[in-house]
Amino acid sequence: MALLLDADPDEAAVRAYLKTADILVANHNTAIIGIAVLTHQDGGFELRNIAVHNAHQGKGIAKQLISEIKTLAKNKGATTLEVGTGNSSLGQLALYQKCGFRLHSIDKNFFANYEPIFENGIRCIDMVRLRAKL
Repeated sequence: MALLLDADPDEAAVRAYLKTADILVANHNTAIIGIAVLTHQDGGFELRNIAVHNAHQGKGIAKQLISEIKTLAKNKGATTLEVGTGNSSLGQLALYQKCGFRLHSIDKNFFANYEPIFENGIRCIDMVRLRAKL
């Protein structure tokens, strides 16, 4: 759960979507070092959460998890996969685009009423949605 909360600090929301989600994990020895969550609702598939332990970042683990999530979604009948991230999450925006996602839409002020989050000196206010064709 701790890794998931790194990417989405709303524990109640995480627990709610985990009930019906598909979960993939990356292991090192006996430890979970990465996790990705696929949800299906409203006729669409979403990479709802992905996180890799800090000590294992930059080793291609997130890219591998995304590749496997895309395959899983396609096998479940998806033709596209969506992911959302904050406007200030520059590393995540780069990662998703490297993995074949393209900018799709912006949910303006999505995070405006949450506890302020700053990344890269930028306040996270908007949700940037990306979409990949499968």
